[in-house]
Amino acid sequence: MITRVVLSHPEDLSAWGRQQIATKHFRAWLKRTHETFEEGERFEEFCDVGCCGSSHDIVFVVEGVEGEGEVSRETTIEYAERAECDLSGGWRAQSRAGPAPN
Repeated sequence: MITRVVLSHPEDLSAWGRQQIATKHFRAWLKRTHETFEEGERFEEFCDVGCCGSSHDIVFVVEGVEGEGEVSRETTIEYAERAECDLSGGWRAQSRAGPAPN
């Protein structure tokens, strides 16, 4: 059984995006949709952007795997940052645009 997985995300992931991937249900989704993880593997997952009614994809990279075999409910998923990649979408995109016109 895989006991621990470390996934990296871009360091410029918005605060909203970080809140979304930190939830129990997002981690549960990762465990249900991935039978296993391999170091160096890259994959995209969608992340809700709130009341905007849309989503954007976050590219994750598997940085580390402890244990062998398959993912289970007991697998711990942790996050790390990697270099910025000009991630767009979500609340960060709005904050970069500046204040709304009057």
